[in-house]
Amino acid sequence: MKMTTSGTEINKNHRGANVNKTAEMTKMALMVAMNCVSAYIIIPLPFSLSPIALQTMIVNLTGYVLNAKQAFMTMLVYLLVGLAGVPVFTGGSAGPGKLFGPTGGYIIGFLFTAVFLAYFRGEKYSFKRYALLGCVIGIPLIYVFGVVQLKLITGMDWDKAIMTGALPFIPLDIVKCLAAAVIAGPINRIFANNR
Repeated sequence: MKMTTSGTEINKNHRGANVNKTAEMTKMALMVAMNCVSAYIIIPLPFSLSPIALQTMIVNLTGYVLNAKQAFMTMLVYLLVGLAGVPVFTGGSAGPGKLFGPTGGYIIGFLFTAVFLAYFRGEKYSFKRYALLGCVIGIPLIYVFGVVQLKLITGMDWDKAIMTGALPFIPLDIVKCLAAAVIAGPINRIFANNR
């Protein structure tokens, strides 16, 4: 028995693919925009080169609502926009000086963290899994990139780099990670309903 596909079915499939593509692009653009805006929400610390920033929450959220390829493209666009000179890095900074300076390792870590979370978060939303991944692996991954670059650029001892570049941020980063895991649920549902 020969199966045929009508022109109407092809048009429906084509329209469905376009809607899905539009939803994906919308999610990615939303996450780039949120990352750019969150860079301006900072609390400077007198004892550290790195301020407290809202960005870690948005990086986690990016990994929770996008797949790994989308998360990579989203964070790469963000990095390239900042590298080109648009003030989207922490505190409204930009350019190679920021990305390759003492605190640029955190920004580079954002890319790897978002992709990691997106890859390992699973198919279905789970607050516990998202929170565990973000707190136990995601945040430490950002710290590794950040502290290593901080130490290499400034020449400070490892102890001091860890004390000023990671330890003060742990409590609030855990809160931001949990908040991202909570927010991811409704965002995923909204986009799933619009498919």
